[in-house]
Amino acid sequence: MNIDEIRKMKNDELKTELLNIRKELFNLRLQSGTGQHVRPHLMHDAKKTIARIKTILNERDLAGEAK
Repeated sequence: MNIDEIRKMKNDELKTELLNIRKELFNLRLQSGTGQHVRPHLMHDAKKTIARIKTILNERDLAGEAK
């Protein structure tokens, strides 16, 4: 997910997306722990997307935006 796409989303959508990506990351970690073949870049991408979403939410919170 690209930063421009994230900025266009509303806070409720971002929180839902954050929850979905965290679930995805959990599943990837579970697969990795059980020895299944997991592509490492998927875990990296999920972590980066989580960080981007949290950054945008924090920026909006500090700015007082209620998008």
